[in-house]
Amino acid sequence: MGVSDGTTAIIADEVFGVILAPREVSPFSDRFPEFDLEDAYGVVKEIRRRREVRGERVVGRKIGFTNTEAWAGYGISGPIWNYLYDTTTFDLPPQGGTFPIGTWPNVRMETEVALGLCEAPEAGMEDDDLLDCIEWAALDFEICTSIFPGWRFKVADAAATGVHVALFVGARHPVAVSRERWADQLASFSVRLSEAAGPRASGGGAQVLGSPIRALTYLVRELARYGGEPLRAGEFVTTGTLTQALPAAPGDRWRAEARGAEFADIEIRLA
Repeated sequence: MGVSDGTTAIIADEVFGVILAPREVSPFSDRFPEFDLEDAYGVVKEIRRRREVRGERVVGRKIGFTNTEAWAGYGISGPIWNYLYDTTTFDLPPQGGTFPIGTWPNVRMETEVALGLCEAPEAGMEDDDLLDCIEWAALDFEICTSIFPGWRFKVADAAATGVHVALFVGARHPVAVSRERWADQLASFSVRLSEAAGPRASGGGAQVLGSPIRALTYLVRELARYGGEPLRAGEFVTTGTLTQALPAAPGDRWRAEARGAEFADIEIRLA
């Protein structure tokens, strides 16, 4: 059914305010029961406008909740997407480098696959066609947040906020040299996410809607469905967590190790 333009503006004000001063808030869907995914992407568009006004630049997109095993645990019913900005997206620092997580609440760590685009995908493309649009693949860390207590929210709440703190991209591996081999590896490789003194989780490419390539296909179609700006050559897409997202805190040292794909292991410490 959707909410009014005035309500969308109220939610956009709150989302932008939380970016400037991170804190917990109650889910928008609790306060505005008719708030839906189309409304959420209206908020995303307005947040992009405001961020660009203050000089930030879009460098790509993120897909969230592509791991269907996590949907029930988070109380959502499908994947979401949001923009990546140059102010929150970085190359992975050298070994021993750190990242301060500031005052963001409910922080969790994910490891994902990022895909760099050399051509702009089109909405009607199938997985095989999309392979020709991919220049490189990389293992990355996404540091995520829930501004909603207990990581409990609906899909529209997640889409409006992006559940995003920062993205760190590891070594970029050219895909064009063997696209078919990379397609097979991305669907079948395994990965382990671990913190030096604490939790660990295992997963792999198959948990991301079957493959990171299929997650990219999903995104291209969702952008067309909800009127999002199409992907462009030069952008990249991070395709969603390969394992369970794990609680993270300052002082943690995280490592992701891939097997069955040509990814270099990655590591970061939170400050």
